[in-house]
Amino acid sequence: MGQTTIVEFDPVRITNFGIKFQSDTEAQQFGATGQIDGETEMLTITKKKEGVTVKSISKPQSMTLKINAHVQVAPLRKIFGLSNEGLKPGIYSYGSDSIGEEFVLTADVIDDFEDVTKILAFPNCSSSSGLTISIENGADEVAELELEFTAMVDDNNKCYYEAFIEELDDPTIADQWRTNFSYDLVKEIPTP
Repeated sequence: MGQTTIVEFDPVRITNFGIKFQSDTEAQQFGATGQIDGETEMLTITKKKEGVTVKSISKPQSMTLKINAHVQVAPLRKIFGLSNEGLKPGIYSYGSDSIGEEFVLTADVIDDFEDVTKILAFPNCSSSSGLTISIENGADEVAELELEFTAMVDDNNKCYYEAFIEELDDPTIADQWRTNFSYDLVKEIPTP
């Protein structure tokens, strides 16, 4: 491995979402995702001379992720900060004191045409929307939740990582990526 270079990639589907909260030692299954959209928030710095812009540079600051999914109960509660503190067993509440946990979000993007897999990681996420509920009696399909997350930069100033499994020198990286992604996993270790 590692000698392969992917030159064409057609994302057909996204699957295998994992979510690892700061309080967890390993990622858990997020749920089934129907769609993800990401948009980068940019900071534009300009230089003006006599009121005229002569230089401009834009730098990524964070990403806004919009996800439609069927999310499992445990991660959904942690995302929004639902708690059973002070309540009887099995009862959870959500309100003005609810604070969601920060998390790492990972996923596999599959190109079914070329049988290639790209793994993604957003290393420092939090929910940027509140809990929403939508239930329709008589619907012929269960509605997906619409979630919005902010993917902020990590300690390495990155908010997004990707890799093609087929290009990795170490095939174990993909499994570790999915269960316990961190910058230490992906940084290059200088050889003496």
